Amino acid sequence: MQTASTNICERLCSKSIHEISLLLNIPWSTVSAIITKWKQLGTTATQPQSGRPCKMTERGQRMLKHTVRRSHQLLQSQ
Repeated sequence: MQTASTNICERLCSKSIHEISLLLNIPWSTVSAIITKWKQLGTTATQPQSGRPCKMTERGQRMLKHTVRRSHQLLQSQ
């Protein structure tokens, strides 16, 4: 049993980047970038990026304070 995505893939595999972009009505550079990403990573999902980390939740802050206090107490008792 073939799915719709398999059928589309079989149709597009024999086409050039420019033909695919015309069929899907998207820029050829986008098609090229997606194909390159697939060849390099094996997926087209968005990958983690560098930058500022997410803010910590209140619960996370409490847990961090608790861990630091506990390790500080352990160091003082030795």
